[in-house]
Amino acid sequence: MVILPWGETDLHGSHPPETIVPMTHRHRSDLHEVDILGHPYLSETIELPDDEEGEVVATLVWRRTEVTERATGAVLHLHGFSDYFFQTPAADYWTERGYDFYALDLRKYGRSLRPHHTPNFVTDLRHYFEEIDAAMAKVRDRDGHTHVIVTAHSTGGLIAALWADARKPGLAGMVLNSPWLDLHGSFLLRTAGTAAIDQVGARRPYLAIPRNVSGLYAQSLHKDHRGEWEFNLDWKPIDSWPVYAGWLRAVRRGHAKVHRGIDVGAPVLVLTSGASSFPREWDESVDRHDIVLDVEQIRKWAHKLGDHVTVSRVEGALHDVTLSAEPVRTRVFDQFSRWLDAYVREPSREPDNSGDNRQ
Repeated sequence: MVILPWGETDLHGSHPPETIVPMTHRHRSDLHEVDILGHPYLSETIELPDDEEGEVVATLVWRRTEVTERATGAVLHLHGFSDYFFQTPAADYWTERGYDFYALDLRKYGRSLRPHHTPNFVTDLRHYFEEIDAAMAKVRDRDGHTHVIVTAHSTGGLIAALWADARKPGLAGMVLNSPWLDLHGSFLLRTAGTAAIDQVGARRPYLAIPRNVSGLYAQSLHKDHRGEWEFNLDWKPIDSWPVYAGWLRAVRRGHAKVHRGIDVGAPVLVLTSGASSFPREWDESVDRHDIVLDVEQIRKWAHKLGDHVTVSRVEGALHDVTLSAEPVRTRVFDQFSRWLDAYVREPSREPDNSGDNRQ
């Protein structure tokens, strides 16, 4: 018997929990509308096939560059676990460089979360390829972009890398911000524990995995706690979302594929904090370390992503390096620029009025 976090009992862990998700924004099915972030962000719903829980959607958010008449290219961003797109400093950086910026809220996350969903849940990371494909079709086929960079954070970094390896989409580059490439914990947990999860996750995918979440990371970000950012706590809770066996099985299978070696087919920049720390109570390390993932594991496996991988350590950065406090945040984007200048061949930024299809 499993006692779920919302007080209900799942005798087998094999069925979706009856989750009630507070929804503070009314979703619409219009082609596009002003996003919850306000102008200049727009968003649209991507309809996906139903799954065992019912209706499934993803949400594409975008912002056009105003630096040039025709964008240099496009960036498509994927968020992490217990996350959604609100990281506007990243959008500021890319649009100021001349890129149109797109961000995808994956199924059952953020803007794409519905009351009948088990938040953040899938049993196979390849399920996400469907909405990434759909978003990329809008970026390329509808909006006319041929020069595309994918950026991703944490679990999104794992998903993006696996997608690029499978699809070979001809990206101009990939920027991974603290990608989740291995399970934090002991050797026994990563080996015997993973074998157990593989079996349990197949039989009882909705079994909640016990874990002790301090809430310190979300507190370090949110402006009503100890941070500087505003985000929807219904979509990114302070204490995170429950982790289920089927989802963790999918993640560990993704890790194993990366560890065997993949090829995203483009230059990759991997950024991490200078070090990790795992405090149980608030202390000064929270504001200048990755307190979610082990950065040494990220560096260990980064070279398995492809033939051309640059790893950059940013001292004092948070887990999401783009949300670090100044002056660290500026150093993060300086790393972006140096890498782009060195390894990504950007199209001319000269104005070009020959058939811009952007809406």
